[in-house]
Amino acid sequence: MEKIKKIALVKPKLTALPFRKLAPNMVTALALCSGVTSIRYTMQEDWVKAVICIFLAAFFDGLDGRVARMLKGSSKFGAELDSLSDFVSFGVAPAILMYHWTLYDLPRFGWFFCLMFSIGMAMRLARFNTMLEEEPQPEYWHHFFVGVPAPAAAALGIMPILLTFEFPELDFLRSNILCGILMVIVTLLMVSRIPTISTKKMRVPSYMLLPMMMIVVLFASFVISQPWLTLGISTFLYACSIPVGIIIFLKERAEYNK
Repeated sequence: MEKIKKIALVKPKLTALPFRKLAPNMVTALALCSGVTSIRYTMQEDWVKAVICIFLAAFFDGLDGRVARMLKGSSKFGAELDSLSDFVSFGVAPAILMYHWTLYDLPRFGWFFCLMFSIGMAMRLARFNTMLEEEPQPEYWHHFFVGVPAPAAAALGIMPILLTFEFPELDFLRSNILCGILMVIVTLLMVSRIPTISTKKMRVPSYMLLPMMMIVVLFASFVISQPWLTLGISTFLYACSIPVGIIIFLKERAEYNK
């Protein structure tokens, strides 16, 4: 009788997983591969390919969550894998890229800025994971991130490289002091509690559907024809949206507390 009870208590082994559970993790793995490959191209001083890989990682990072929600394949394993992928792709890869691009020439402090950026990314991702287990945020928080999200922080950190590709004559963009200060500012924005605009739960009115599609098509055409100028301007516009997001957040919070 005791043997029967022991057999009943043994959990059945997992023999197969549905594809909907695997698909999001496969996309996350592609993001991780892109981030690691960026480090490889950085070591070879192939700056263009290194930057492209970081943006590819950002593309896959935005895709894996949507795939998980669409297929209803979200899992705790996937969330942890996503955080590790974000740390490598947006915390380590951009820091190493900026160090080899210019910060290596800043005695004593160049590597410090890179370490600070990576540690700030790790702290941001750790805070994000713990916030998922806390009590739900008020309704007005649903349209905002706490601090600058990981892919946007990576883009802001390497913005001087993007602009240098388009304007190679602007030597000041490669200034190690300027890039070091930028890394500090981006790190502070990551770990801060500043509300930044999120589009995850943003709804587009039906009358704006066609204009939004036109904007997406125009953006894609500009990325193909003028990739570095388009990405550089987009990153700069995102930086400008941060104070706008704070103003909108304060208004929504005031309306919510009435």
